[in-house]
Amino acid sequence: MPERTFRLSTPEHDDRPVFVAGSFNGWREADEQYQMRAGTAPGTYELTVSFPLSTERIEYKYTRGGWECVELGPAGESTANRVRNPQEEWHDEDHVSRWGGDGLHFRSDLLPVIEVINEAFEIPQLIRTRRVAALLPHDYHETDKRYPVLYLQDGQNLFDDYAPYGSWGVDKQLASLAERGMGDVIIVAIDHAAEQRISEFNPSPNSKLGMGEGRKYLRFLVETLKPYVDQHFRTRPEAEFTGIGGSSLGGLISIYAGIFYPKAYQRLMIFSPSLWVSPNIPFHLMRLVQQFRGRIYLYGGEAESKTMVPNMLHFRKQFLAQAGTENVDIRTEIDPQGQHNEARWGQEFPKALEWLFFSE
Repeated sequence: MPERTFRLSTPEHDDRPVFVAGSFNGWREADEQYQMRAGTAPGTYELTVSFPLSTERIEYKYTRGGWECVELGPAGESTANRVRNPQEEWHDEDHVSRWGGDGLHFRSDLLPVIEVINEAFEIPQLIRTRRVAALLPHDYHETDKRYPVLYLQDGQNLFDDYAPYGSWGVDKQLASLAERGMGDVIIVAIDHAAEQRISEFNPSPNSKLGMGEGRKYLRFLVETLKPYVDQHFRTRPEAEFTGIGGSSLGGLISIYAGIFYPKAYQRLMIFSPSLWVSPNIPFHLMRLVQQFRGRIYLYGGEAESKTMVPNMLHFRKQFLAQAGTENVDIRTEIDPQGQHNEARWGQEFPKALEWLFFSE
């Protein structure tokens, strides 16, 4: 059995123990058998592990004792699993510069300007009103630039530090992205409908959730809200610069926004979509995506449910079969430990935004 040594360097100001969690120990994040020992230099750690001869690939991450304290990227974003082959010699040292639980680092002068468009924006399609807010680049009022727009569902959970179910921390994430030169985007946050949330985010007139009002809600977004935003803010209104997204049921309704209105949205940010509501999207609807030209960022966690990832992969196959790989780029991110909560979606947000709007 080959022995291989994990070597890690990390800032030395943190006294929490360091663990390795991976495919070889059932992804247990605080397994005492996989706790690293301090190295000879400050901020370094080592752990030697024996692997079966048949093991040719492992995936792993470092944690400080829990998934809320997992390693993060330099800007506080989530990272892909590390991969190694135990049959090869290991010489490289891993490095972690940020940990979950440290808090997101950002410059307060780069925080977006939050403007409440209306506390009671009228939704004529549903005869209701809703709070809608715009998160504008920090220097929006000092320039004449035009910006891409991302419409996000469940606005109550996007930037309120005291949201009952937690927050994505979008305002802080945007400030961190701005420091890296990727803050030129307008986020439009649409509050959900509280008691009517399930109905509004249900796209089907007949589903496991009962009668849905999702199609009326989508008409509001594309027929009423988007024209208002494009008229009152310096946007780039073309579909290639317009995105829509959300999580859970908000992710589901955002999928249908791309299906029904492929000429309005060509950037979809879909986190943990509730595809269990309608695992098989009707063929006559999927044919509409033949007009879609753009990108879809699709994220889900295996710890959310047994059906989350299989449903996502099935949707991906359906979509590509109709739209064609030459027209659509779908990036699929699966977190083996990912749970169904705002904190996890907030970690994914900057990586998704960067890929959807700022990468080649």
